[in-house]
Amino acid sequence: MTELAGLTLASPVLVASGCGGTGRELEPYVDLAALGGFVTRSITLDARNGAAAPRIVETPSGLLHAEGPNPGLEHFLATELPWLVRSGTRVVVSVAGRSLGEYAELARRLGRAPGLSAIEVAVSGEPFQAAGVVAAVQRDLPRGLPVLAKLRPDLLRIVETARAVVEAGAAAVVVGDAQPGALPDIQIVGGGGIVTAADARSFLDAGATAVQVGTALLHDPTTAARLAADLTREDVS
Repeated sequence: MTELAGLTLASPVLVASGCGGTGRELEPYVDLAALGGFVTRSITLDARNGAAAPRIVETPSGLLHAEGPNPGLEHFLATELPWLVRSGTRVVVSVAGRSLGEYAELARRLGRAPGLSAIEVAVSGEPFQAAGVVAAVQRDLPRGLPVLAKLRPDLLRIVETARAVVEAGAAAVVVGDAQPGALPDIQIVGGGGIVTAADARSFLDAGATAVQVGTALLHDPTTAARLAADLTREDVS
């Protein structure tokens, strides 16, 4: 078991935002309830079509991607969230907005939805701007529903931004493509290039509490299940 942001997770392995579809796409390959959690694609108040296809291009070092479509909050609450809750996984809803008002409205409405475990907010800009978004979300959530702040990989200011969002109410930060050990007093979810159990273990050993698996799932949708099982075997042995 893994303790993150006041939650007890079945595993330290979570599915990263946008890489598991609605969850139904991964169901044939993994028991979602055996993972630490499932982070949804970024949900906005209104439906968005996203960029024109093709939206994903493979490169020798990873993937380049543009914004994909999302169904909007009403459709998500009516169809996608209930299915994910029934799967037994910890549901972390990623949210995106164009203003603090949109973020606050998303928080108000999601906070009333049953089965939600946490909210993930991708923040950017100056540290005070990132903190403002987290504060707007946190202020309108029920007490005890944690906010995870997903930081952009800015190595020059990532520590400053992490401290700012935690002071604004974030229970943990999600860090991609950066060294998690830089913030020993803050709970961190690490990600970026995780394909094997050794990759995941390197993040955990460096100080991360949990990891998110993303791009690897697009090559091998069994990756998250394999990593969770491998890490469990390591812990038992």
